Amino acid sequence: MASSTSSPAPGSRSKKPLGKMADWFRQALSRKPTKMPASPESALSDVSQPSSLDSPPSLGPSSEVSPIPTPSPGGASGGSGSSSSNGRWSKAYDVCVCHSEEDLVAAQELVSYLEGGAASLRCFLQLRDATPGGAIVSELCHALSSSHCRVLLITPGFLRDPWCRYQMLQALSEAPGAEGRTIPLMSGLSRAAYPAELRYMYFVDGRGPERGFRQVKDAVMRYLQTLG
Repeated sequence: MASSTSSPAPGSRSKKPLGKMADWFRQALSRKPTKMPASPESALSDVSQPSSLDSPPSLGPSSEVSPIPTPSPGGASGGSGSSSSNGRWSKAYDVCVCHSEEDLVAAQELVSYLEGGAASLRCFLQLRDATPGGAIVSELCHALSSSHCRVLLITPGFLRDPWCRYQMLQALSEAPGAEGRTIPLMSGLSRAAYPAELRYMYFVDGRGPERGFRQVKDAVMRYLQTLG
């Protein structure tokens, strides 16, 4: 009796495996190709480069930091001599002349004498150099702190002026032990009228030669020489 099981037709066994292989090729071809590095060197360089969070960006030629110029004595940049952080040029003025309003003419003559000659001292004269509209107290304090030396033109008007007394006390409080910084110039007063706050220091007598202007100038120059 013949068997009911029929044998597959020739070539039917290979249809199913071939179909699976064709599907695998189609899937492989449909996948996006993976981006490969151009060379082994470029792959290594990508790994070795730090991220922007780990290191700051490098400076380009246009952003190169330039050195800060050293101010010259005249205030211009690029000077090759003195530094603005020490010596005479660390302050805006060499001398602040403290005087009463009624002694303005005498103060102007003193300033003209100090600013003239080879020394060319830089002087602060309140009615000439104070900022218009500025507060009196702040202007006086700024003038004292911006000057190496303070000349007190002590006259009868000076003793009557409360602002002159304020400047005198402010100058003494800022540098009580700095010899040569505060220079009293007595004019039109007797020795007995010399303020008690200044009794511990010598004063310049305005009745001397050149009304004491030369002594004041020499005292300022001596102090400036100590600054180097």
